[in-house]
Amino acid sequence: MPDPVSWLVIEPGWEVIAADGDRVGDVREVAGDSGKDIFNGLVVSTGLLRTARYVPSEIVDTIYEGRVELSIDHSAFDRLEDHEETPPSEQFRAP
Repeated sequence: MPDPVSWLVIEPGWEVIAADGDRVGDVREVAGDSGKDIFNGLVVSTGLLRTARYVPSEIVDTIYEGRVELSIDHSAFDRLEDHEETPPSEQFRAP
């Protein structure tokens, strides 16, 4: 496995993997303030015609080039809240 990387290099389309090894989706957006190096979380697309999920930074475990690993398993990911709109206090980097 390559060396871990910073949240600042996460790009839309990177795969998101749960702690049990299941692929749960792909990064759609990254939330944070790059100027202050504050990582808030990710919006993860779970598939066509399915609602995206918001993943807070606290449950992002390790970030590798092209891959974000979570500290929760697939079933816990499924219980995360749907992402409907951008919270007003956060800035999102979109593709």
